[in-house]
Amino acid sequence: MAADRSEVDLATTRPGQGSEASVAGVPSVRRRPKDRKAQIMRAAARAFSERGYYPVGVDEIAAEVGISGPALYRHFTNKYALLVAVAEEGARHLRTVTENADDPRLAPTQRLDMMLRAVGEHTIEIRREAGLYRWERRYLERADRTRIKKVYDDINNAIAVPIALLRPDAPPADVAMLATGVLSAIASIAAHRTALSSTRLLPLLHEMAWAIVRTELPAAPAEPVDGPSGRGIPVTSKREQLLTEAIRIFGRQGYHEASIEEIGAAVGINASSVYRYFSSKADLLAAAFYRTSDRLAIAITEALTEASSREDAAKRLSSRYTKLSFAMPEIMPVYYAEFSNLPQAEQYKLRALQRQNVLEWANLLDGDPAEARFRVHAAISQVIDVGRLIRFDSRPAQQDRVAALMNAVLLG
Repeated sequence: MAADRSEVDLATTRPGQGSEASVAGVPSVRRRPKDRKAQIMRAAARAFSERGYYPVGVDEIAAEVGISGPALYRHFTNKYALLVAVAEEGARHLRTVTENADDPRLAPTQRLDMMLRAVGEHTIEIRREAGLYRWERRYLERADRTRIKKVYDDINNAIAVPIALLRPDAPPADVAMLATGVLSAIASIAAHRTALSSTRLLPLLHEMAWAIVRTELPAAPAEPVDGPSGRGIPVTSKREQLLTEAIRIFGRQGYHEASIEEIGAAVGINASSVYRYFSSKADLLAAAFYRTSDRLAIAITEALTEASSREDAAKRLSSRYTKLSFAMPEIMPVYYAEFSNLPQAEQYKLRALQRQNVLEWANLLDGDPAEARFRVHAAISQVIDVGRLIRFDSRPAQQDRVAALMNAVLLG
């Protein structure tokens, strides 16, 4: 019965080392810390955020905490239960931070300022764990996904209240977009590892958030649309069709649940024919990421060629990046959720290409180079998070609105 009240530490203690020493090689027994469950959840959040869901094993999470796998299962019945707990706790904690910082008695500017600082400080503190919000929903069952989404909706709504007071003439759709953009800019630090001290990072996040709040958005389209639009004429090349359909299938049901047979069927060929173009499912995934990187590199070159100044080039690149992303909105969520399924060599090459593209963009901005990279990542986040808010409506007017938010964080 003692095992129900304590955990066996992974490291044994030599005989004679104090009152908890092991006897005749029997592992010492330590009382389970009261915060053990919280320790497990934070370790899991870091692992899931950095490597995705499937590549992370329960045993490695347990080892990081300093317990055995069976000891972890006393807190969580399986890995999925741990994912749900981590995702929900992260959302609820952020909601608590936001609500505790909110003081309706303050003037709207002070009220929002307090909330932005609190959310920024919290995100910096849990930076390695905060990336989970962007992709966790793809692995959650509908009921869990709906419940956790409601928490994030509460956070967005809380931020939207003082924004609406500051921008009384702004339509509700604009206020919602600004609130999403603010939170996206702050959360963007979880998507990369560029180093910057918290004494510099917090003011930068604060400045970018306020730049978004003050952004004058172009007018929204008169009529809403249901889902993405304007995909264009489909290509006829089987290889290109396979890349396109693979990303859509990966985005819809996840890399591990997708099969070569299903991807082939989507373009009218059998599985054996798919292997004429790609050696494996991982090869297909890598090819899609390389293609996206190539297209961004081309967009950068075009923007530089056409621009009259560095600022003009940065703005042109915002428009091009939005257009590219909205044409295939599944690619970015797939990138964040499935990247770790690639071989290490491919991950290294792709990250190097991503860094190069970010640097090319950051070099167009004034100020500190490290801060410029943070701005580029915050701009990219606008496309992902605000794009999801408007369901990647690819009409030019909507793309212009997203580009305006990107330019706000890029140029201040």
